[in-house]
Amino acid sequence: MCADTPDYKDTIFLPETEFPMRAGLPQREPEWLARWERIGVYDRLREKEGRAPFTLHDGPPYANGHLHIGHALNKILKDMVVRSQQMMGRDARYVPGWDCHGLPIEWKIEEQYRTRGLNKDEVDVVDFRQECRKFAEGWIDIQREEFKRLGVTGKWEKPYVTMDYHAEAVIAEEFMKFLMNGTLYQGSKPVMWSPVEKTALAEAEVEYHDHTSHTISVRFLVQGSNWMPPLVSSEDPGTMTPEWARIQEELKGVSVVIWTTTPWTIPQNRAVCFNPEIAYGLYEVGSVGENSTARPSERLVIADNLAETIFKSARVVDYTRLRQVEANELAGLTLAHPFRNLDGANGEWDFGVPMLPGDHVTDDAGTGFVHTAPSHGDDDYQIGLKYNLPMTWNVMEDGSYRADLPLFGGQQIITPEGKEGPANVSVIKALHRAGALFAKGKIKHSYPHSWRSKAPLIYRNTPQWFVAIDRPVGDGQDDYGTTIRQRALTSIDQLVTWTPRTGRNRLYSMIEARPDWVLSRQRAWGVPLTCFVKRGAKPTDPDFLLRDPAVNARIRDAFEAEGADCWYVAGAKERFLGGLHDPEAYDQVFDILDVWFDSGSTHAFVLRDREDGSADGIADLYLEGTDQHRGWFHSSMLQACGTKGRAPYRGVLTHGFTLDEKGMKMSKSLGNTIAPEQVVKEYGADILRLWVAQSDYTVDLRIGKEILKGVADSYRRLRNTMRFLLGNLKGWDASEAVAPTEMPELERWVLHRLAELDTEVRRGYAAYDFQGVFQKLFNFCTADLSSFYFDIRKDALYCDAPDSLRRRSARTVLDLLFHRLTTWLAPILVFTAEDVWLSRFPWDEGSVHLEDMPLTPADWLDEPLAQKWAAVRQVRRAVTAALEVQRTAKAIGASLEAAPVVHVGDEAALAALRGLDFADICITSDIVVTGDPIPSEAFRLPEVPGVGVVFEPAEGEKCQRCWKILPDVGSHAHPATCARCDEALG
Repeated sequence: MCADTPDYKDTIFLPETEFPMRAGLPQREPEWLARWERIGVYDRLREKEGRAPFTLHDGPPYANGHLHIGHALNKILKDMVVRSQQMMGRDARYVPGWDCHGLPIEWKIEEQYRTRGLNKDEVDVVDFRQECRKFAEGWIDIQREEFKRLGVTGKWEKPYVTMDYHAEAVIAEEFMKFLMNGTLYQGSKPVMWSPVEKTALAEAEVEYHDHTSHTISVRFLVQGSNWMPPLVSSEDPGTMTPEWARIQEELKGVSVVIWTTTPWTIPQNRAVCFNPEIAYGLYEVGSVGENSTARPSERLVIADNLAETIFKSARVVDYTRLRQVEANELAGLTLAHPFRNLDGANGEWDFGVPMLPGDHVTDDAGTGFVHTAPSHGDDDYQIGLKYNLPMTWNVMEDGSYRADLPLFGGQQIITPEGKEGPANVSVIKALHRAGALFAKGKIKHSYPHSWRSKAPLIYRNTPQWFVAIDRPVGDGQDDYGTTIRQRALTSIDQLVTWTPRTGRNRLYSMIEARPDWVLSRQRAWGVPLTCFVKRGAKPTDPDFLLRDPAVNARIRDAFEAEGADCWYVAGAKERFLGGLHDPEAYDQVFDILDVWFDSGSTHAFVLRDREDGSADGIADLYLEGTDQHRGWFHSSMLQACGTKGRAPYRGVLTHGFTLDEKGMKMSKSLGNTIAPEQVVKEYGADILRLWVAQSDYTVDLRIGKEILKGVADSYRRLRNTMRFLLGNLKGWDASEAVAPTEMPELERWVLHRLAELDTEVRRGYAAYDFQGVFQKLFNFCTADLSSFYFDIRKDALYCDAPDSLRRRSARTVLDLLFHRLTTWLAPILVFTAEDVWLSRFPWDEGSVHLEDMPLTPADWLDEPLAQKWAAVRQVRRAVTAALEVQRTAKAIGASLEAAPVVHVGDEAALAALRGLDFADICITSDIVVTGDPIPSEAFRLPEVPGVGVVFEPAEGEKCQRCWKILPDVGSHAHPATCARCDEALG
């Protein structure tokens, strides 16, 4: 610039804002948290009247450790739901909660005891429970602050806690409803058992890991037969037919071969099952290899599809299939137990083993025959019920055989340290001595483990308390079925909306096939099964359980006042029964409830009982990870169907698990875990929240350093959009506003896009599609605004006169954009939206989170205008690309140095450009639009057919105020300005 050229810099309306480019989120977010707490945002929202309630019921996390990234994902999703529903006009309540009872906390206290050399069993049970309570209280305080740091809103000062006295009273009361409605019973059946923790486990407390097990193939020698017609002579039923006699002779010395991965269950064998649909053969062994336990010439019955595999495992060199063995032949066989007549067996196994049909038998693996121990597996148990097989009690709570079991007494299946005990090997050796071992090996497979001790589990027959899910519930609430299973399946199909839909199928199939609910646990920390049984009565006796509403009321009132500890105080039985029943006639039950019953009951003491619950005791949404189909969703469904007659929720949302960037499961041993605290410290909670919003939560989500860098880049681009709005709204006054009908087309096109987005954003938030909402808003901010509208209108905003229609229209649109973008983004970027809002409205008591999403007039929609501007933008793309070629070739330094000629072959596109200042739209100083044929030298963009651009330099001088190159520059009152700038300067 020459010395005598005027400097017009101070006459330009450049953006002005204190909103910083660098967010500084890790340092600044705690300030906003403190501010929200000070002004009471959550409670002030509750004061808004006339709003339909929306209740997201919190699935309680467990109070026993710092948060992991899965916790953060879960709570952030919940917060996005609550905030978006609130800002769309609902009264969205969120009461956070904690699960406090159960094995994990008890296990921690036991570990502390062991470290101090104490024995838990020698400590007063109430004192022990108090230690568990203190432990949970400490972690609740820690986790509460960690959740709040993520920007999660809620009733933090008054959460629900399952160990509160009222909660314990209601849990007991809900249990006693099952006592009274006839579905509670005591039964003896195999349950998943942890020998290390000495308790039954629910399916939700089980995780599966690779485990190496022994495999054995065992001979069960045919002992006799009981052939049914037509193999008996029709003329003389007491006489063998020749066929009968032939088969009887043929099967002498034949063995049926079973295969199992649990050798320790062989002493409990009471049957062998086959499938009538499977083809079986009678085989004779030929020669055998070295160290084979097979015997030449022995005859065996094996499924045809598995014979080759089994003989190979036994090192059989060659064999012959003699004939097919029919199902009716198998059904008539009685086998000898492998330990029959074994030295030292003392007659323990001197009984016949029947062969029974079973649909659960397959020929996918094994031998086609299933060794059946009714006390140690559900399929086995069901066969036992059907055919009245005897149960065994050979395995004790610590995973050892009963002391007086011949051959194996006292031997451990699983040691107290969670390792394999000697039982398996001892059984294998005994089978070898008995001549029953046909083959052995090992297999690596998925096997159930305790989620707490990580030790392998066993199925064990124990007396437990169950809820019968197929027994009619005697409560008269039969709108959705008469049994718990019927009510649950009906609820799943008719009453619940599933996000994603696959959640419906998962829970339906689980409940459709599940057995009765095991309620009891043999532990100390939890809500006891508040019931009494008649001394000397059998579980099948009608008066076995004491059912008295007056006793139940006493228990409930005591728990309300003193908590569940009062059940364990000396004299408790007399307190609850005295004056109503003879305490000496009853035994008090001391098992505790499955913790899933606790959390399954939360609908009663949270949704039903709290003022901020739900009027009908039903939540609008339950939201947890996919593992909760067998956990909280499942237990809540069963519990409520037994007490309310239906599901306690109208909607269920499930999300996936968190993985590292390579798709690997996170593990401390692999060193690939990412703690929420770590992300918040480096990037801020809003970046973590944006990661959640950018991800498809319906599948497993990946997170890592590179992914977070990409999220941070997206965040910066959004932040720049908001900064542009703030900078160009400096000094905005409502008197500037222009009515939409008076605005230029470009502004009306932006209003059209806002109307479209308003529908899409609301629909997306209503469907919990946060990824879809974010993508639409991000694309709008970057493609429609930053790269198009803002780019075009910068010139008018900076250089037009303050009262020009174009500038006022643009500022009006920026104001409308501000209110919508801040509220649309607020449920996701809670801190940044507040930062943006307070940068413009720094009121002491204000917050974007007290606002609703503004209503957007439907008449802003203008489809013909939108189609026109879609065509305009396509032609602009070709022009922009052509100028970029010239810039790269250094023919020009900026687009304002160009005045291209644009050839448009499409008549509709050409018509769309008529009447527009296309030079302004393309950010050139001049432009010529023509329908003439496209010259051969014209630039073409393949994806924009029918458009050619011929570069021409702009003619004239450069305006020293707006930098456009125009012929009229220098001919006005203000030196070196164009007509527009001269007028703006006045």
